[in-house]
Amino acid sequence: MYEAHVGMGGEEGRVHTYREFADEVLPRIARLGYNTVQLMAIQEHPYYGSFGYHVSSFFAPSSRFGEPEDLKYLIDQAHGLGIAVLLDVVHSHAVKNEAEGLNNFDGSGGMYFLPGERGRHPDWDSYCFDYGRDEVIEFLLSNVRWWLEEFRFDGFRFDGVTSMLYFHRGHEPFGDLGAYFGSSVDLDAVAYLQLAATLIQRVKPGAIAIAEDMSGMPGLCRPVDEGGIGFSHRLAMGIPDYWIKLLKEKKDEEWSMGDMWHTLTNRRYGEPHVAYCESHDQALVGDKTLAFRLMDAEMYWKMAVDQQSLIIDRGMALHKMIRLVTLATGGEGWLNFMGNEFGHPEWIDFPREGNGWSYEYCRRQWSLVDNPSLRFKFLNAFDQAMVRLAQEARLLNNPPPFPLNIDETNHVMAFHRGGLLFVFNWSGDRAIMDYMLPVPQKGEWRVVLDTDNARFGGFGRQDVSMPHFTDGDGNLSLYLLPRTALVLKRVGSAVMARHPGRED
Repeated sequence: MYEAHVGMGGEEGRVHTYREFADEVLPRIARLGYNTVQLMAIQEHPYYGSFGYHVSSFFAPSSRFGEPEDLKYLIDQAHGLGIAVLLDVVHSHAVKNEAEGLNNFDGSGGMYFLPGERGRHPDWDSYCFDYGRDEVIEFLLSNVRWWLEEFRFDGFRFDGVTSMLYFHRGHEPFGDLGAYFGSSVDLDAVAYLQLAATLIQRVKPGAIAIAEDMSGMPGLCRPVDEGGIGFSHRLAMGIPDYWIKLLKEKKDEEWSMGDMWHTLTNRRYGEPHVAYCESHDQALVGDKTLAFRLMDAEMYWKMAVDQQSLIIDRGMALHKMIRLVTLATGGEGWLNFMGNEFGHPEWIDFPREGNGWSYEYCRRQWSLVDNPSLRFKFLNAFDQAMVRLAQEARLLNNPPPFPLNIDETNHVMAFHRGGLLFVFNWSGDRAIMDYMLPVPQKGEWRVVLDTDNARFGGFGRQDVSMPHFTDGDGNLSLYLLPRTALVLKRVGSAVMARHPGRED
């Protein structure tokens, strides 16, 4: 899935319209192999700097990007490219504005929102819906149906689900199961989300409904008739937080393979998760994307293909490895925020008083990835190869990854999933000859993806055409180079064993 903000412009210093996005950005998304795009900031919002999350007009596509027919054109073009389109829908709160919003809509001050302090969101300077009122339920459900039917969206990413589920808005810990089923849970909000999930499937069977929830509410992604809330997926929100914390606080040699494996695979199976290593939360002003955190100011001076930089070499190697391991282990879906596929160096900052209402940083510079003399093209090529490999192997439709070796001494992680063998050497300075690894099937294995490949900006130090054969005990001998990952597939085998035992 590719997350995008339509209004994020290019070098010209203005926002993209719906039609420009359809004609100029959608083809890029299709070439990379993504089959779904999630659109941010579509519902009308008066303040651009809210990133679309202070909604005033729930039934209106944002006028700053064009007319409603232009949004329909965008969605039709996406469908023609085989891309599903999700709306980042905000039903967790609403802007406080009275002139153009719902606040004080009937003059009573409480038609749609909870009374008193309960109705004021402590973090977002907005108002919280009263999901126990028929008027609110009918308004929001009709909104769900309208976007599906009128604009032919293929589903939704529901923003702020944690805030909806709990009266404390996510400010209390979730240390035990009682936190999910106690008096802090807003049962009216649970009922609304169950109704919304049911309606989505009745209007458009098979539609996607993703929950942005950090609490881990059990049953969030189980069917309503099982007592679940009915979402099809939830965001694996702990993973991007882990990567940022790791890069900020730990030296490379201090990285724990066990901690990494636990974080990437620690989820409630049977409830599909969407994995991501960075999204708009990491790319907004005040934070840094993975690429910028890895390479920082060096990206401004050393990204030419003919320049040498140890900082850039390390950053590009880890950027590829982090994306690959997150996709392969973190869930049943994969999410990328626009521009991160090629390591865009700068944050996103929409026009606001604090930056003089400037559009300077409200863009992605596509010229960076299009410039053949810069290394951004290598990161982009890797993203394309990684996504296509996952699609061809139906990787995310397979059972969770099974660990083959979590090696703290050598900083090696190896696992298999969906017919593929993944081997990561996270060490920055240790090349390992004849690394012995037990594999699920005996026979011949071949490399199908090498992060060190020259076309991905690597050094091309391995001959990936060489076959690898298991020994009599079913082990492979591999040469593992520092900060590289290999993906191998058994020749003549379409599907690998789906259990930890071997098949001879």
